[in-house]
Amino acid sequence: MKTCQLKIVTIIGARPQFIKAAVVSRLIAQYDDIEEIIVHTGQHFDSNMSDSFFKELSLPHPRYHLNINCLNHGALTGRMMEKLEELLLQERPDWVLVYGDTDSTLAGALAAKKLHIKVAHVEAGLRSFNMDMPEEINRILTDRISNVLFCPTPAAVQNINKEGFANFNATIVQSGDVMQDAALFYAQRAKKPVAALPKDFILCTVHRAENIENATRLSAIFDTLNSIAQELPIVLPLHPHTRQQLSAMYSHKLHPYISFINPVGYLEMIWLLQHCQFVMTDSGGLQKEAYFFRKFCLTLREETEWTELVENGVNFLVGANPLKIKEGVAEIITKKWKLFQHDLYGNAHAAERILTELRNVSGKSMMGMID
Repeated sequence: MKTCQLKIVTIIGARPQFIKAAVVSRLIAQYDDIEEIIVHTGQHFDSNMSDSFFKELSLPHPRYHLNINCLNHGALTGRMMEKLEELLLQERPDWVLVYGDTDSTLAGALAAKKLHIKVAHVEAGLRSFNMDMPEEINRILTDRISNVLFCPTPAAVQNINKEGFANFNATIVQSGDVMQDAALFYAQRAKKPVAALPKDFILCTVHRAENIENATRLSAIFDTLNSIAQELPIVLPLHPHTRQQLSAMYSHKLHPYISFINPVGYLEMIWLLQHCQFVMTDSGGLQKEAYFFRKFCLTLREETEWTELVENGVNFLVGANPLKIKEGVAEIITKKWKLFQHDLYGNAHAAERILTELRNVSGKSMMGMID
């Protein structure tokens, strides 16, 4: 039985956050003087994209499930804050730990800060410099009110320093990236999806609002993918919202040459990354995961938070431009991966750095680790 000296409430609500939290939660479980309470806001409510992740990642079941979803950004954030305030008043934690840049992230940080509870933000300092992205607003506001900023890269630290965050008495830590911790830990547990898959395929995902809610961009991307797939197989796990938008635009049939499969769990996605030729995506997390498994990536966006991948020649920004997409494919299929002298994301020790810093800032000793 744990004798709690440090109490942490972890707030998550979307698939990438489940993966990140699993890494840190697994380490927390090794200490008998830390209590972690996991709160699931319910932001992702599809069972294929939520419940299954807890099972396959061995992430402790949330003590609280708020079941808040299917609302516009303002209503979603407001409802989450209301419920989170209630449970934080009840639990009285030392820290609230938030991940990434979702509405759940911002709601958790705001609710905690207004109750004078310390906030730690994992994946702080990332910037796309595109204020049309809801995620950009969420990450900037969360960074501003956090007590500890865990930055995954030197570029993220640089962004924080440029914006003067050191003047706000925040502790800035270059922690490395917990997603790399996760990718390397779960690589041995990867499992093949049940769907029939072609050989030598390109792995593709498209789900970002800027692409799927813009008819011009949506058609440009998928018509181009369909053209490419006539010569190079493309496997595309289809996000429910993307399927809905495609069905509305193409009422008769989806693009016939693309191998659409149902959404996959994290361990299945790891298998796809291990076995694909390269990646095409508008996902932030998948850009990094491609790097972790030494796969080139074409990013279907105009900008990326992971600028170091572009600077090192392993990620190519092509947006929704058919010519750039095809040129990017042509370049990648002839390009050889180079080895890097230094890893870009911290060599899979981010969770250790995060937990050590939280304990140090809290003035807790490192005693109490379970043998």
